[in-house]
Amino acid sequence: MTRFAVIAPPFLSHVRTLEGLTSELLRRGHEVTWIARPEVRALISDQRIGFKPVGRGDEPKRPLSEVAARAARPGTPWGLRRVIQDMAEGTALLCRHGRQALRQAGAQVVVADQMEAAGGLLAESLGLPCVSVACALPVNREPLVPLPVMPWRYEDSERARHRNEASTRVYDWMMAPHARAIAESARLLGLPPRTHLAQCLSTQLQISQTTPGFDFPRTQLPPCFHAVGPLRPPPRDEPPLVLPVRDGKAFIFASLGTMQGGRLALFQRIARACRELDAQLLLAHCGWLDAAQVEAVRAAGATWVTDFAPQRAALARADAVVSHGGLNTVLDALVAGTPMLALPIAFDHPGAAARLVHAGAGLSLSPRLATAGAIRRRLQRLLTDTPFRANARRLGAEVATAGGAVRAVTLMEQIFGLPSPAEVRLAG
Repeated sequence: MTRFAVIAPPFLSHVRTLEGLTSELLRRGHEVTWIARPEVRALISDQRIGFKPVGRGDEPKRPLSEVAARAARPGTPWGLRRVIQDMAEGTALLCRHGRQALRQAGAQVVVADQMEAAGGLLAESLGLPCVSVACALPVNREPLVPLPVMPWRYEDSERARHRNEASTRVYDWMMAPHARAIAESARLLGLPPRTHLAQCLSTQLQISQTTPGFDFPRTQLPPCFHAVGPLRPPPRDEPPLVLPVRDGKAFIFASLGTMQGGRLALFQRIARACRELDAQLLLAHCGWLDAAQVEAVRAAGATWVTDFAPQRAALARADAVVSHGGLNTVLDALVAGTPMLALPIAFDHPGAAARLVHAGAGLSLSPRLATAGAIRRRLQRLLTDTPFRANARRLGAEVATAGGAVRAVTLMEQIFGLPSPAEVRLAG
């Protein structure tokens, strides 16, 4: 038995993804402890996971609910700056208190989300084995690969190289508060200087939810990088879709994820587009809409509106999906062989949408340009042009067989020399 510690951003989508990984660790008899600010405990659904709060009496001034709401909708450039400052404060807090928490948990291996620099920094400072997990698009940098936040398609040219270099300089300038927090934390932990996330990754093992087919061409990934596909619990853990869906009539599933589900106006435009197509629409708002707003979406043309739906079952039944381009939803849609219209909103959504288009498995449309007519026209293409579905199925087969959480944990045990408890029992 090995004691694993998880360090990740305090957002539900990252927690759920890493729970898919930790469920396999727990199944094999390992122990798992989450290291985070106290409010994160409420996000963790698996009660088998231990929890060590950090920063009591030294928490950031803003509650986690405010941090999550601002990250979902930063609004102005000043709001975006505040989101970056929140990231910086979170990293600094974890680095100030994380070593003590890791020692108290008896951690032997650190599972570090790529988007939280503290995980890699703390593991390195304590000399602990570390696996960096890309729950979102990998932050590993290459000259010809646009950063995950950028909407550009892949292009092997000097023009693209210069564009990527310029956009990276702008990005790093905007992220300066976070860079300062990383640099100061590295100094306090006695580590060599560094300033951005890609410099805080494990040199032993890196795991990504992507697959080679669902990424731009990569030539500079380290040997320790392994693309294993979605980190999900077994499908049997999810209920079936129970809806009176009519055969012979297009069925669309729409969701903007756990952080963007309050965008009423965009939901209404999606609903009007489906009504113009005479299509059935199941829309999941993830708990963001009140009763009056739900009725407004129904009036606009949605057939069913709910807080949460069994996503994988809905995607398997759908003829097309409308999404924010979150990586989890995109990968689930590919496994289902369902083409997607991505409306990228924030974070790595633009990069995921660009990869979806690159693979020929969907279309992308800026939410600012997403009128009901524009959405309708793109959905019509997805429903009638067979290459989209064929490409989604082809790529989905690669994603479905990439190994997921089982392969990820097997890699951890092999690379870190950690026999699973089952092997220990057999040897005894």
